[in-house]
Amino acid sequence: MKVANSPFQFCAASSLTRMTGLQANSLGELLENLRSCSDDSIFNHTFQSLEEHHFLTEGFSNDFAQWVLAACNEPRLAERLAAKDIRQYASISMLRTDFVRTVEEQLAQAPESARRTALQPFYFCETVTVAVPTSWKASTLQEFCEALRHVSIHTVHYHFVTARLREPLTVNDFSDWFERGLGLKDLGERIDGIDIYTNTLEGVRERILEEASAWLPA
Repeated sequence: MKVANSPFQFCAASSLTRMTGLQANSLGELLENLRSCSDDSIFNHTFQSLEEHHFLTEGFSNDFAQWVLAACNEPRLAERLAAKDIRQYASISMLRTDFVRTVEEQLAQAPESARRTALQPFYFCETVTVAVPTSWKASTLQEFCEALRHVSIHTVHYHFVTARLREPLTVNDFSDWFERGLGLKDLGERIDGIDIYTNTLEGVRERILEEASAWLPA
């Protein structure tokens, strides 16, 4: 069994959410704050919301879409915002630009909706994530599978979802290690293709184990 040139270090991650002081009471105010809020706030309401709702496989995938539907009764715009696949963006700024463009297009078609008061405000929050190494390391694929069975879902989210914002961009830590550490590019690509929207985080863990186990020697 091949031994990686450097082990994979599993990290435990904990996130703190804090209020920014920004809030939106209408779609017009949502647009204004989308343009000016911090990257951490965009991250919180997209990447981080996947962890908070990890047990759900239905419904909208980000907080903006949820609010637009529930508080503004704008299902068409909500669907367009929910359609943003965070795996396709190399940076938060690109994701922000796409959100802004989508809301701008909607308000250009229906200007009156920009001023309509929402049923409840949208509060912009930020996420601060702290990661520390766990006792779990892996130098082989077999060790990786054993460790993955024991780490928390927060560790899975940290390495599989939030990692896409770190270098190399748009790639999760697991797939990066499979390719760079073990030379298993095909496995890395299969892992990276796991859908984070139709699987819970536990489902993601099981899918990774299923794919990786197929590469273990009989």
